[in-house]
Amino acid sequence: MIRTLVLGGARSGKSAYAEQLAAATGKEVVYVATAQAGDAEMAARIARHRQRRDPTWSSVEEPLALGAAIAEWSGPERLVLVDCLTVWLSNLLFSQQQIFPDVGEIAPPARFHEERQRFLRALQQAAGDVILVSSEVGMGVIPQGAISRWFVDEAGCLNQAVAASCERAVWVAAGLPLVLKD
Repeated sequence: MIRTLVLGGARSGKSAYAEQLAAATGKEVVYVATAQAGDAEMAARIARHRQRRDPTWSSVEEPLALGAAIAEWSGPERLVLVDCLTVWLSNLLFSQQQIFPDVGEIAPPARFHEERQRFLRALQQAAGDVILVSSEVGMGVIPQGAISRWFVDEAGCLNQAVAASCERAVWVAAGLPLVLKD
């Protein structure tokens, strides 16, 4: 069993690279999509991803319970491809977060820590190969607002935890992969 993290910036080619890796295994692929079409632009992005996917792959849409999806769908002859961890993180963090204006503190929803732990546990216990796509959001301009900084911090912590759990980590920039861990 091999767990692979594919990182990169927006439009870096990370999803296409992860899909190439999945196809090259020759295994049955279950594509776990975390995005939700909340507006027309996101619906168009999702449609482009669907068109690019191998039609023989199974697709599962899971915006929140990612750990449960990995546990359910992973198997010795199957590869689970998750796209994308930062979208999943956003779904979790902003599902019911609380903002306390008097102190400027942001609190994640109660479900956040539970789902994050379930996901990391399922990743460790996966019964087959897993490829995870995630955006690296902490390399650009420092966000101005507290909510944006909170998201960037949580994404960085999540990517570090996932990379530590994976046997492979690949950085993709301009469509070119650079192996960080193998």
